[in-house]
Amino acid sequence: MSTPAQRSYRYYEFVMAAFVTVLVCSNLIGPAKIAQIEAPLVGTLTFGAGVLFFPISYIFGDILTEVYGYSRARRVIWAGFAALGFASFMAAVVVALPPAPFWTHQAAYEVAFGNTWRIVAASMIAYFCGEFVNSYVLAKMKILTRGRWLWTRTIGSTIAGEAVDSALFYPLAFYGTGIIPDEKLPTVMLAQFLAKTAVEVVFTPVTYKIVGFLKRAENEDYYDRRTNFNPFALKV
Repeated sequence: MSTPAQRSYRYYEFVMAAFVTVLVCSNLIGPAKIAQIEAPLVGTLTFGAGVLFFPISYIFGDILTEVYGYSRARRVIWAGFAALGFASFMAAVVVALPPAPFWTHQAAYEVAFGNTWRIVAASMIAYFCGEFVNSYVLAKMKILTRGRWLWTRTIGSTIAGEAVDSALFYPLAFYGTGIIPDEKLPTVMLAQFLAKTAVEVVFTPVTYKIVGFLKRAENEDYYDRRTNFNPFALKV
């Protein structure tokens, strides 16, 4: 089988673009709004709106690793990290610019885009670690399962990745700030972890469809048997 370095792909860049778009939008647009709905059998659910869309980035991460291999997914994770960094920098600069006297929306703008650097840093650290754990676990599980039972890899890797993401983000972002009481952090972390994992489970049939299409279209089904799993090695 050809290695990723010897191949060019028709859809790889499109999947990369979709991954980065979902990642940036879910981190920039979603967190500013706290939503509350009444769910049957469960009752009132309160959550950050971004939780509905952020797990989709993990789905694209699964697709990238499953079809193209860990090293190709690693480049996309780094692209997402750079995009998050620039979006956060741009938001900070735009919020800090003095508003014109006739522009009366500065307070609303600060609420929507004025995340503190502590939250930004926590988000980027959690993303970096969670995505690499997700990709690594899926790549290793694919070898162990000999390419069978895709659902075990997509869900299993997401459980690992989202667990790392939630365990890092909430304490780093909120511990000791009073925004979320410290004793409530474990409950919030668990709720967010379960919600994000549930999104992966719900989208499993869609993941199967996309993976199947890409494997046929690209004539690729990569196994990471000789892969360098160092997250800082960008060589494919």
